[in-house]
Amino acid sequence: MTPFDAPVYSARRARAAAQAAAAGLAGVLVTPGPDLRYFLGYTPAADTERLTLLVIRADDDGAAASAVVPRLEAHDLEVGAVGGIEAVAWSDGEDEHAVAARLLRPDGRYAISDAAWALHVLGLQRALPASSYAAVTTALPMLRAVKSPEEVARLAAAGAGADAVFAEIVTRPFAGRRERDVAADLDALLCEHGHEQVDFTLVCAGENGADPHHEAGDRVVVEGDMVVMDFGGLADGYGSDTTRTVHVGPLTDREQQVHDVVRAAQQAAVDAVRPGATCQDVDRAARSVVDDAGFGEHFVHRTGHGIGLTTHEPPYMVEGSETPVEPGMCFSVEPGIYLPGDFGVRIEDIVVAFPSGVPGMADTPDAAVRLNTSPHEVVVVG
Repeated sequence: MTPFDAPVYSARRARAAAQAAAAGLAGVLVTPGPDLRYFLGYTPAADTERLTLLVIRADDDGAAASAVVPRLEAHDLEVGAVGGIEAVAWSDGEDEHAVAARLLRPDGRYAISDAAWALHVLGLQRALPASSYAAVTTALPMLRAVKSPEEVARLAAAGAGADAVFAEIVTRPFAGRRERDVAADLDALLCEHGHEQVDFTLVCAGENGADPHHEAGDRVVVEGDMVVMDFGGLADGYGSDTTRTVHVGPLTDREQQVHDVVRAAQQAAVDAVRPGATCQDVDRAARSVVDDAGFGEHFVHRTGHGIGLTTHEPPYMVEGSETPVEPGMCFSVEPGIYLPGDFGVRIEDIVVAFPSGVPGMADTPDAAVRLNTSPHEVVVVG
């Protein structure tokens, strides 16, 4: 991932400190993974059992954060981290949790990265019995949810790469090939179109399309199949995730009807992204269209999820989430209908809410903008 300038990471840590203070937390503890890349621009050579921990205290501005790091990786941190922080090195044979504990409040409650090893959470609790910990996505779910214009630009570039993959895959043969063969093409095309990491390539033919998370297998695609393709990964550190449903040969009236309903539901959900809307409003807009068409019981998942340094993260477009949709939030809109034993249809775009200041993108202060522009109509393939 191309790093941002050092002030970006300092500002992110300052925002985390402020959010932690507002939530009554003593700070935020960040372990290797997307959170560490977000706040420090640093990825250790390997995520091992050795403790690496960025400590962002709620009682300072975030720029004065400290990083507990294995001594044998201290040089890597000094070279790889963007922006100045205090490095606290520990050596093999030391109690690394006791070293980290010196930087923490003995009775503090901390938000800690979801990906933190249980070994380290338990070690910190042992070192500081009066301390307590909560997952970042539970305690501070909006920590990375609102993207900067530069982040939106990277997400848009990743989405454009995924669109280029779709444009190319539909020119290739489907009939007579296995799902896994089509998925292999998607893998290769994602890499060709700027993705350094492929997270998933789901290819679900015919009755397999009724399983939203079907893994591509040996099922041979045949004439008359509806084929759901859901694919994405990371390009320059930021995610793509798109789904399109194609058909091998002409559609039946029922297949066209179902696809039309999903398409209308997807449009309704995008249209629901307006100032004052909540995440559940977006879900309700899609679900209302599907319910009214008589397929409500076959829409079996939330309408969307956030995307950024990972392809699934907060916010979630789901009933019960009263989180307001804020400018710069980026998330999927992906309603679907799944008819067991028959076929499935899903259409998915990444959208950004109320973008402003994004290079190459017009300011849209009262609506969502799609970051995917592939056709929403059924594409007939051979």
